Amino acid sequence: MKPKKRIIPVFIPNAGCAHKCVFCDQRRITGASANASAAVVADIISAAIREMKRSEAAADSRGAEPGPYEIAFYGGSFTALPEPLQNELLESACGFLRPGPRDSIRISTRPDCLGGITAERLKRFGVGTVELGAQSMCDDVLRMSRRGHTAADVVEASLAVKGAGLSLILQMMTGLPGDTRIKSLDTAKRFTEMQPDGVRVYPTVVVRGTELYEMWKRGEYTEHTLEDAITLCAEICRVFNDASIPILRLGLNPTDALSAGDAAAGAYHPALGQLVYSKLYYDIAAGLLKSAPPHSEVIITVAKGRGSVMTGSRRGNIDRLLGEFSLASVKVVESDALPSPEKPVSVQIFDRRGTRIEPV
Repeated sequence: MKPKKRIIPVFIPNAGCAHKCVFCDQRRITGASANASAAVVADIISAAIREMKRSEAAADSRGAEPGPYEIAFYGGSFTALPEPLQNELLESACGFLRPGPRDSIRISTRPDCLGGITAERLKRFGVGTVELGAQSMCDDVLRMSRRGHTAADVVEASLAVKGAGLSLILQMMTGLPGDTRIKSLDTAKRFTEMQPDGVRVYPTVVVRGTELYEMWKRGEYTEHTLEDAITLCAEICRVFNDASIPILRLGLNPTDALSAGDAAAGAYHPALGQLVYSKLYYDIAAGLLKSAPPHSEVIITVAKGRGSVMTGSRRGNIDRLLGEFSLASVKVVESDALPSPEKPVSVQIFDRRGTRIEPV
């Protein structure tokens, strides 16, 4: 089995960003407040590597191969920093990369702060992945959210990243001011055209201290509810699954501050991804069961470790399928081989006599 790449996070909250998006408060979102310097970067990476070496020693005793790591700069617009500071931070980080194509660096930035020359420079410092905070491919949504860039900027930056041979990760948000279900689905479809190596989907959360919070209090913004986000993100997942594009994250990483009340409204839930995939699996299973006669016995197959997602909270998905289709039984099984990311759920239907019926 290929060793899993481990992440060494380095937070530079809001560093380099000249725009104040209505939804943004990096300190509350990331839980970090201090900007990084070359010395801080070195201290963070050194501490993380020492911890990894302790775990690698235990792994080596069992003959396991220590895995690679990725130094990831989070929270700021990296390429909007002054170029000398960028180079200083990258030089500090790349000094910890081991020889060979094992370890790498990841940076996050804005689409309007990255061109071909910059991408090539990042590559020379050992950067292997660039995450672009695109958020939307609808210019009116970007304008109302005060992003300060356009959808065309996203396309140009994506081409620069891919042209330099770097991995491209695109981030989108749902439920922004001016956004709709159709616009979010259009953003997802336009993302697939740029062929990213992965995507992150963040339903909008109203965070205290942001302009969006004030807009919400004044009644100028209607929150993107958890229920709406789950339904919409399940649809978005199908768009990316059909295009074989990995979804790396659904929803903000939970923090103590957000869970304690800084998330005043919107689609914040510590297990949002679980809720979305549970909805997605239910929708796929229900679609495959439309041809099931009443009192059928059904076997639903999902990937290894995804049984609880299909079952749903308190067996909610199973009970709903039993009632909606008048089924005699529903059994969920896990498989190493099936289903694939493009087909995460498969069903077998048997009538009262035990004859298998193919789903229509």
